[in-house]
Amino acid sequence: MAEKPIYKDPQQAIEERVKDLLLRMTIAEKVGQMTQIERSVVTLDAMKNQFIGSILNAGGSTPRSGASAEEWADMVDGFQRWALESRLSIPVLYGTDAVHGHNNCYGATIFPHNIGLGATRDPNLVQKIGEATAIEVRATGIPYTFAPCVAVSRDPRWGRCYESYSEDTETVRKMTTIVQGLQGSPPQSHPKGYPFLASRKNVIACMKHFIGDGGTKGGINEGNTVGSFDELHSVHLKPFLDCLDQGVCTAMASYSSWNSMMLHSHHFLLTQVLKHQLGFKGFVISDWEGIDRLCQPQGSDYRFCISASINAGIDMVMVPHDFQKFIGDLTFLVESGEISMTRIDDAVERILRVKFVGGLFEHPFTDRSLLNLVGCKMHRELAREAVRKSLVLLKNGKNPNKPFLPLSKNGGRILVGGEHAHNLGYQCGGWTITWYGIGGQITQGTTILEAIKAAVGMNTAVIYEENPTETSFKTQEFSSAIVVVGEKPYAEFLGDDPKLELSPKAIETIELVCSKVPTLVILLSGRPLIVEPLIEKMEAFVAAWLPGSEGAGVADVIFGGYEFHGCLPRTWFKRVDQLPMNVGDSNYDPLFPFGFGLKMNLKNQ
Repeated sequence: MAEKPIYKDPQQAIEERVKDLLLRMTIAEKVGQMTQIERSVVTLDAMKNQFIGSILNAGGSTPRSGASAEEWADMVDGFQRWALESRLSIPVLYGTDAVHGHNNCYGATIFPHNIGLGATRDPNLVQKIGEATAIEVRATGIPYTFAPCVAVSRDPRWGRCYESYSEDTETVRKMTTIVQGLQGSPPQSHPKGYPFLASRKNVIACMKHFIGDGGTKGGINEGNTVGSFDELHSVHLKPFLDCLDQGVCTAMASYSSWNSMMLHSHHFLLTQVLKHQLGFKGFVISDWEGIDRLCQPQGSDYRFCISASINAGIDMVMVPHDFQKFIGDLTFLVESGEISMTRIDDAVERILRVKFVGGLFEHPFTDRSLLNLVGCKMHRELAREAVRKSLVLLKNGKNPNKPFLPLSKNGGRILVGGEHAHNLGYQCGGWTITWYGIGGQITQGTTILEAIKAAVGMNTAVIYEENPTETSFKTQEFSSAIVVVGEKPYAEFLGDDPKLELSPKAIETIELVCSKVPTLVILLSGRPLIVEPLIEKMEAFVAAWLPGSEGAGVADVIFGGYEFHGCLPRTWFKRVDQLPMNVGDSNYDPLFPFGFGLKMNLKNQ
């Protein structure tokens, strides 16, 4: 009877298992492990004979439209079976962008985007959200999420502003507890920088985007962050240090540049700082086609892109489609000596380490007992709590001695209007079901209108008109109004916005309704927008950010069931010509300062 290989023995130390498996691997198998491909191009041959190490799905790339959690699990398990047919039976690592809940899966709980969580200032809540997200992701067979984003966003014009918890480094640092939620809490004795995963109910996390993507000039996505290393360290690096302390397993390189050198080819930051100085033992993954960006200033030499990124310290490459060319070119570069076997072995060692830490060799398939927890009541209640705590009250009554909120839910006629009042897709924002997000009933959840109707008593009439007109007020009377407006969904560069203005339709609705009846305006957005001089016309103004699937959290607060808890995670500017403007700046002259948030003083009502 043949002796069991060390790498297949769970009783052996992880480092011994990694060493044993690495010694058994061919160049082809090593190159395959460094390759991550999109689910739509996966084949049996790719998994069995080209030894693909990882699979991901793009935003909106699903088993089918509206696929159930079970269908997701069936797909992922099918890919895993193919991977285990390879010569050494190395399990594949499937990853997804679960950045505010399992947002690609229909019916999953969608939590507020990070900017809203930053407004809560509640690290314990964020950790619980990580735990719930991990369970829902694991229930679909997926062991890896490309989260959290721990960027410190210094300019709201950036299209990924809502993926950042705050403009303030210390606030972002507090929110890194989500890593413990996703991966579990490592013991105090756990070596710093070494990857950790507590159980099969946890998922492998990814700190991103390393480093400085929130500081680009003009808030341009994939732009250039300018400054000294000390500035980079004091503003942008510290949240990554906290993630390392918690045993984060992977890191994603940023599309952006530091002092005009792209991070995907930055040996100093990826290797000397992250891996050597900070002792990171997990693996570094590229962003989507991230190495291809290196070709743009260099022409069309794809081999240059591969060589520059791998030699800089990228371990796994998100190809994601034309993996045959990537594998062929990377193999050529190794055989020609342009990329050393030492560098290849280091990359594969890191990838295998994470797979062993993640328990994939012992438990490669879905734990189907978790399926009934996807979108469950307990998780939705947690999301509802997060919405309540994320709301920031910015104005409450034109007369400070006569607050407008809370609204009465017993008697009266409430007009509800605005494009965002009854649109779940707008409420969830980008990275929801599709990459950039879309409007409509895109998944299961409660709109703000539905929540308002459910909250009021039988003696209160709720009249919904998405676009109220003069005629609306000539034919009927209202005691108050709620107007819900904001940004339409976007992601990444599609969200870069040099103007940060409300739409003409939103402005028209606010001006009309506020002129006719005392009005609460609720803004759904991924960042502050220009609200002067409109705010003078409002009786009350609430920033609700991008609350996700549980709109009931909004109704809970505006009707006085709960006090306002949130405070601004970023400065609310007056004009875009003030930007960038962050707390502590010498030119600080905001409309509302960082940390601002009113209370209703419910105990005195």
